[in-house]
Amino acid sequence: MSARIVVLVSGNGSNLQALLDASRSGVLAAQIVGVASNRDGVYALERAHGAGVEHAVVEPVEGEQRRVYDARLRDVVLAWQPDVVVLAGFMRILSSTFLDVFAGRVINVHPALPGELPGIGAIERAHEEAQAGLRTRSGVMVHLVPDEGVDSGPVLAAVEVPMVANEKFDVFANRMHAAEHHLLVGAVAAFITRLTSTQGASL
Repeated sequence: MSARIVVLVSGNGSNLQALLDASRSGVLAAQIVGVASNRDGVYALERAHGAGVEHAVVEPVEGEQRRVYDARLRDVVLAWQPDVVVLAGFMRILSSTFLDVFAGRVINVHPALPGELPGIGAIERAHEEAQAGLRTRSGVMVHLVPDEGVDSGPVLAAVEVPMVANEKFDVFANRMHAAEHHLLVGAVAAFITRLTSTQGASL
């Protein structure tokens, strides 16, 4: 029985698509069983629909405490009974209300190297620094999310992406996204292999 993955998204969902394609082709020995977004109308939900994957929108309510939101999201995700939760462009910091339920099984992809450019806009910031002569390379990492730290959890995989002099932002961004897709699929596949070996036939 293959592992069950739930993916959390907030936008276009190109990393979700990479996981869907890898699952369908057998490169990833796992099934995407659910997709949840904190934003309605994003293209990632169209990708889930097109792949026949259950999906849900869990939007924050004005004035709602973060832990209350996280409890609502947790309950939606729990209903899909995931072995692994992947944050693929999910633009919220999750609290222990969510993370403790899936301890050691929440994975995030971030378009920067470990310890560099945490938070939003990492690709844009890397390009700006390169244009200013302050950076010669960026990269992508996939890491565990054990707590509320921003892009600071234990690293599962990382790859450098060299900067090219005078490269237009769109070209650089496309190279970064391609690196994200490849690294995320490989890291999730390796993580599931380890999870399966330790948990045996329970997956």
